[in-house]
Amino acid sequence: MQPQEPATGPTPPPPDTLTVPGEPERKPRNRRLRLWLALGAGVLGLLCLGGVGIAVLLYDEETKIVRTTPGAAADNFLRAYLVNRDEREVGLYSCKSGGEFSELAAYRTDIERREAQFSIGIQVVWEGLRVATDGQQGTVDADLTRSLGDGSERITDTWRLGLVDEEGWRVCSATKVP
Repeated sequence: MQPQEPATGPTPPPPDTLTVPGEPERKPRNRRLRLWLALGAGVLGLLCLGGVGIAVLLYDEETKIVRTTPGAAADNFLRAYLVNRDEREVGLYSCKSGGEFSELAAYRTDIERREAQFSIGIQVVWEGLRVATDGQQGTVDADLTRSLGDGSERITDTWRLGLVDEEGWRVCSATKVP
């Protein structure tokens, strides 16, 4: 017994053009539309990746540690020590071997004690940074003003910060100027 030969005749139409009796005839799928949609999705994806790259660069620029000048290092140190009160951030701007900050620590402790005792906010601002350098060492004199949150009391003291250039300027001491 021999296998039957396949029947020959007209080939069936491709699946996209099959019609069911009683239904309107379907149009073949638009391959161009799919191409444009894929192209648009690809462009949108590239724009999103570019946006992420720009966001990373801007974040990096905003969080850069600035120790290029004694004034910038002193400003960032004071912000970290007296405003943010963040020891990790203070470490970025203080000497690698530590530093002598006992007077400034007492100043900050007094502020914190008064805030807790009287349930008030005390703000510290500084101005008039006066910079003097001699090679790898320098000083910055700053007028620190602490004031109550409601502005009813303001006290200004002059402080001298000692700095050293250790791969960027770093604060090594802080003393109140009499």
